[in-house]
Amino acid sequence: QVQLVESGGGLVQAGDSLRLSCSASGRYFDTYVMGWFRQSPRKEREFVAGIRWDNGMTYYSDSVKGRFTISKDNAKKTVYLQMNSLKPEDTAGYYCAALVAVGNPRNPKEYNYWGQGTQVTVAS
Repeated sequence: QVQLVESGGGLVQAGDSLRLSCSASGRYFDTYVMGWFRQSPRKEREFVAGIRWDNGMTYYSDSVKGRFTISKDNAKKTVYLQMNSLKPEDTAGYYCAALVAVGNPRNPKEYNYWGQGTQVTVAS
């Protein structure tokens, strides 16, 4: 079991920055990839970014590449999502997830554990 708790969401203006955090507990060290996803009403859950626990390899969606940065702190068992140059279209609930077995880090259906999510709202 892996428990995930997100924090850091909020209401910001377009062009602002936010940093989301995802704290892991339980058997997080068995995790292959930690990912961030987002979902807004009437849309499917969308991959944002992912990072491998073992070697730090990162993955990004085209929509956030160059603006968002995923990182991890192994000692704190925490994954971060630094979001810069935010746009209104980034508005969504952001979810942290853990993929335990080797798989496709961009596919939400392959993830085993999910946090409750944190809301990010970007005003124009």
